[in-house]
Amino acid sequence: MDFNDIQNQWNNERTDDIAFPNNFQKIQEANTPLDKIKKNLKKELIYQSLAVIFSGFVPVLHDFPVKWWAPFYLLFSMFFGVCVYYLVKLFLFYKRLNNITLRTKDSLYETYFDVRLNMELYKTFTFALTPFVVLFFVGLSVHILSERPDMQISDISNTLLISIFVVISLTILFFGLMAEWWVHFYYGKYAKEIRKILDELKEE
Repeated sequence: MDFNDIQNQWNNERTDDIAFPNNFQKIQEANTPLDKIKKNLKKELIYQSLAVIFSGFVPVLHDFPVKWWAPFYLLFSMFFGVCVYYLVKLFLFYKRLNNITLRTKDSLYETYFDVRLNMELYKTFTFALTPFVVLFFVGLSVHILSERPDMQISDISNTLLISIFVVISLTILFFGLMAEWWVHFYYGKYAKEIRKILDELKEE
């Protein structure tokens, strides 16, 4: 291979992925918000995994009647399956963040969009759990009402049913708003910092 061939190959190489000194320093600034995202995510994975395991012992810890064990664990098995699916997804995201080396603008873009994608995944996770929480409290309410000897199904009025419907609707709305706030507080503001760095890189 002569000098001309080497020069042609060099000219054909993509220069988009090369991080020049000024850009490289700015790209490295993204490590700070990224580290905060990783720290928060690690804590959440631990706490949520423990919370899911602890939930399986609720009937024992609260001395549920035996007749309620089967319905509870039927609901819990579905709840557990949903939790495992999303927690594994978030764990894989956490592993990707740990293996990332920010050297180029492209790698920063990929990381930013991965963060944004998994923020939406986290919100979906919260929404997916909301029906289980609602069903649990409905079941608990039915259990408490059934313990009253003077309580009959016919005693349940339309007003009570409407009240239950309103409470369920407000609970779902509350969980949705909490998910939005939680994701913004623990991840969104750091994602904005990365977005700001990307915008500054565009201007250079």
